[in-house]
Amino acid sequence: MDVPVKLAKVVKVLGRTGSTGNVTQVRVEFVDDKERSIIRNVKGPVKEGDILTLLEWEREARRLR
Repeated sequence: MDVPVKLAKVVKVLGRTGSTGNVTQVRVEFVDDKERSIIRNVKGPVKEGDILTLLEWEREARRLR
């Protein structure tokens, strides 16, 4: 089963979100398309420079308030 994926590098950690703060909001830039960057929610430990494997890359997370 071949599932298309995209690799994205964490550029900046924006903050914690979720009811208990267990989700981190990050800005990522795609490895194959450097000028495109989106905001994603990540569960688990993450830091700047990490590479994420995105199964879905069209949707963007809403900004923190």
